[in-house]
Amino acid sequence: MNHQDQQTTELLETLHNCTWCPRECAVDRRFPGHGGFCNSGTGISCSSVCNHAGEEPVISGPRGICNVFFSGCNLECVFCQNYQISQATGDYGDISQQLPDVVAQIEAVLAGGAKGVGFVSPSHVIPQMKIIMAALAERGISPTFVYNTNGYDKPETIRSLEGRIDVWLPDLKYVDERLGCDCSDAPGYPEVAKAAIKEMFRQKGSTVRLDDEGYIESGLIIRHLVLPGAVENSINVMRWIAGELSPSVHVSLMSQYHPTRRVIGHPTLGRTVRPEEYNQVLAEFERLGFYRGWVQELDSASNYRPDFDRDHPFEE
Repeated sequence: MNHQDQQTTELLETLHNCTWCPRECAVDRRFPGHGGFCNSGTGISCSSVCNHAGEEPVISGPRGICNVFFSGCNLECVFCQNYQISQATGDYGDISQQLPDVVAQIEAVLAGGAKGVGFVSPSHVIPQMKIIMAALAERGISPTFVYNTNGYDKPETIRSLEGRIDVWLPDLKYVDERLGCDCSDAPGYPEVAKAAIKEMFRQKGSTVRLDDEGYIESGLIIRHLVLPGAVENSINVMRWIAGELSPSVHVSLMSQYHPTRRVIGHPTLGRTVRPEEYNQVLAEFERLGFYRGWVQELDSASNYRPDFDRDHPFEE
């Protein structure tokens, strides 16, 4: 057995008693139907590998980023725009069969000009993510690796990835415990996400390093999606970042919320964000002194609606 095979075996063995994410289900993921909260197995549960142009400008740039969309999730957000894959559970096959296919797809996107590889919703598939990264390294491929997460991560997991992940791209969804439970079935989300993001900040600080073309090479960008009817939560998210980290952190303040079919008819989540709601949060963002990052136009809700039934989820 060569070194890479040995490393793969050791990583997959950690899924026999899985405690990678904060839920610490401690289930044996080799057995279908017993995959814990995420209901994922030991294979590479990858729903799509594609060039994505819709991320922040320093991430996508004019040539896009190669995003690897994992299926399943360790949250159950009722409003998730990726619900087709995040809540369509199941294992996508044996890793020895899937790994070459995934690596080939990544190579093809990178050959088209993308500089980075983004792992989307990786919190429940850390071993598989590491295996993909190792396979790319074996082929002499060293893109900028972006960890695109919902924020529900263990700090020790984030610490174990220091020096391997170039860009941390976490959500900070809630500082309101009730919202985390009601919207994402995530007890303790605020404290868990804060601790994980503090560890990301320890590693990267406020500095974002760009290459000569303006693409990000290293850094931390915190995303926050403003939810309808939850202005106070969003304002308190901004206050926590400014007070506990720094107003010099790069923040992506998003207005793109769009109700999916699961929340149609919900008294608040069943509508888009009102201009006055987003503007209240934006006013606090500016009052706190944030000067690095991005805001969105209020018509963004119609621009970020993937369909994973298509070959490319972001193209008609």
